[in-house]
Amino acid sequence: MAKIRVGRVGEEIKKELSQMIQSEVKDPRIGFVTVTDVEVTGDLSEANVYLSIFGDEDQKKQSLTGITKATGFLRTEIGKRIRLRHTPALFFHLDESIAYGNKIETLLGQIKSEDEPDKAKQEHKGDGDGDL
Repeated sequence: MAKIRVGRVGEEIKKELSQMIQSEVKDPRIGFVTVTDVEVTGDLSEANVYLSIFGDEDQKKQSLTGITKATGFLRTEIGKRIRLRHTPALFFHLDESIAYGNKIETLLGQIKSEDEPDKAKQEHKGDGDGDL
């Protein structure tokens, strides 16, 4: 039963943080940021927030710095909106899973394109068997 509550609290934090980062945080360093996941500890004392940030490495670093600076504001607002006895401490992390997935997709595409000429050669060799 406790796991269900932790999951619901995590989803609610994710929803509220997404809205606040997009519309209420006015830091110019923060670019296009998406909250991809929130993992809350079992005792609801900490929340690890995973962010996907659009841009190059410098933009990602600046956006993460801006969001980290706004942690106090975000935590206070989460406490007001969700009404928990103790608001979890927020820890922000870059979510590299999307970039990792794109890298895997590219590698698989390269393997497939290298494999196709080999298949074409094998099919071509099999065409001349009936000429005896």
